[in-house]
Amino acid sequence: MFFIGEYRVTFSGQGRIIIPKKIREALGTGKAFTLTKGFDSCLSGFRNTDWEKAAKELISQSSLEVQKSETKRHLFSSAAIVEIDNQGRFVIPRTLMEYAGLNNKAAIIGVGDHFEVWDPKKWDEYIKKIKP
Repeated sequence: MFFIGEYRVTFSGQGRIIIPKKIREALGTGKAFTLTKGFDSCLSGFRNTDWEKAAKELISQSSLEVQKSETKRHLFSSAAIVEIDNQGRFVIPRTLMEYAGLNNKAAIIGVGDHFEVWDPKKWDEYIKKIKP
C-alpha cells in the first residue's frame, strides 16, 4: 500500500499527534515506524522494513564521497523508532520537532513509499513555489 493524501492535524500534547487513518493503514499492522529528518525542513516516516532496506543500501555506498557521507549523517543521526499508541497517536522527538519547526499543527503528506510531516506554513509555501 502506498502513502497518499494530505492531512492537517493538531498536536494533542507535547509533540503528540494523531497519525491519519490512511497513513496508519499504509504503515500496516506494526505499532512502530521510523521517523527521521527529511529534506526541505520536514520529517520523513518509513515502515521499519522499508527503512531497513533503504538503510542497508545507503550503508553499502562509499563514505569517501562527501555527498553520500553527508546524507548518511543527516538521516541516521536523527532517526528514531516511534511507537503508535492505541488511539493512533505518536510522539515526535523534541530534536525532530525543532528541526521541522513544528509547534501545534502539522501537515502530513503521503509521498508513495513514505510520508512526510511538515509545518503547515512551510508546506503551503513549498506548494506555491513548485506550482507551474
